[in-house]
Amino acid sequence: MTNNQNARTSPAPATLPVMDGEAINRALRRIAHEIIERNPELASVILAGIPSRGVEIARRIAGIIESLGKSPIETGVIDVSMHRDDVGKRAELPRVRASRLPLPLENKTVIIVDDVFFTGRTARAAMDAISSFGRPARIQLAALIDRGHRELPIRVDYVGKNLPTAAGERVRLRLENVDGEPDAVWLIKEENA
Repeated sequence: MTNNQNARTSPAPATLPVMDGEAINRALRRIAHEIIERNPELASVILAGIPSRGVEIARRIAGIIESLGKSPIETGVIDVSMHRDDVGKRAELPRVRASRLPLPLENKTVIIVDDVFFTGRTARAAMDAISSFGRPARIQLAALIDRGHRELPIRVDYVGKNLPTAAGERVRLRLENVDGEPDAVWLIKEENA
C-alpha cells in the first residue's frame, strides 16, 4: 500500500480553533476574579499546577491576582505520575517530575490547576499526591478547559471555558512559555471518511 492509499484510508483530523491568546487571557482573568471572590483569605491559598501546562496556568493566575492589588499567591507543582490509576497499564513509564508545595498545607486552600479537565482521574491523582504532603483545609480545582466526560464524581470549581466534546475528539492547548508556540486552543476531530 502506498502512502497515498494510506492517506485516503486514514482521514486527516480536522482542527478547529477554539481560543486564541486573548481569549485565554480573558478566561484566566475571570478565573482569578472568581478565586478572589470565593477565597477572602488569599494569604492561605496555594495554586498547585499539574505539569506542565497547569504549572504555567497557575503562575499566570497568581500573577493576575497580584496585578489586581491583592497579596501574592503561593504557587507549587503537584506531579501526579505515580498516583495515576493507569500507571501499570501504560506502554511506557510516566515521566516523573518533582512536586514542590509550600508547606505546611494545614489551614490552607490548595487549588489544583490543570489545563484540560476530562475524566476526573488526573484530579483524583492530584488529590492523592497532595495528601502525601499534608491535610489542607480545602482542595479546589481550576481548569482552563472543561471538556466533560466524567468518570469520577469530581467537578471543576473554576472553569475558563466549557467545551463539550465527543469522546474521540481531542483538545490541543499550546502555551508560548511551555511549548514555544503562540497561546491557543484547538479542537481536533477525525474527519468522516
